[in-house]
Amino acid sequence: MRGLVIEFNGFKGAIAFLRAIRKNNNKEWFEAHRSEYEKVILNPSRAFAVEMGEHLMALEPTIDFEPKINKALFRIFRDTRRMGANKAPLKSRIGIIFTQGSSGGRLQKSSFYLHFSPDELFVSVGVRWFEKPMLDAYREYIKDDKRRVALDRLLKLLEAKGYKTIEKEYKRYPRGFSAEMSSVELSLYKGMATYKILEPNLIEEGDRLIDTLYKIYEDMLPLQRIVYEISLRAKED
Repeated sequence: MRGLVIEFNGFKGAIAFLRAIRKNNNKEWFEAHRSEYEKVILNPSRAFAVEMGEHLMALEPTIDFEPKINKALFRIFRDTRRMGANKAPLKSRIGIIFTQGSSGGRLQKSSFYLHFSPDELFVSVGVRWFEKPMLDAYREYIKDDKRRVALDRLLKLLEAKGYKTIEKEYKRYPRGFSAEMSSVELSLYKGMATYKILEPNLIEEGDRLIDTLYKIYEDMLPLQRIVYEISLRAKED
């Protein structure tokens, strides 16, 4: 499969296509422009997944970067059946994910992730929203004083390099944590990930995009490894 993927030369024309989706968000328009979608979004996404994945193997040899929908790639169609979901059928944001680990759903695996839209290029590492098995494993992991303080130190180091940590979701400390504990604020997180937001036009420059992302992911690698270790501790209900 990977040998059939074209060379990645950037997502040329993707931003204009995503802007057009925002003005024409219906299945009829998409079907009339499906060939353009394949040319500027789908095929470059497959090529990017392979090239970026091969680069990332230097950091984590076990990552998954299969260039298929529901693997490294996401569907362009939104699932409008979910309660409260955005009912517009098409997404104007394209996500690509490089996961590590064999258990759990795709979004519950520690990952190198990005998405782009006409507004931004968003790059992150970790898991943004823990489901119960991962949340339990995370809290168990940070109950250890040394691990909790080391994670806090790492997040501060990444923030000093210009990266941001996702927002805390909880207001009260969960059971087993108290204000007297060092770095206890970590217990207020619902997920654990860091991110950086870049200008979206970078996606049009193939080599520069790969090089920029690799440097970011290399900086974030220590967090990727911690979240992966946490994922190995997660126990499915």
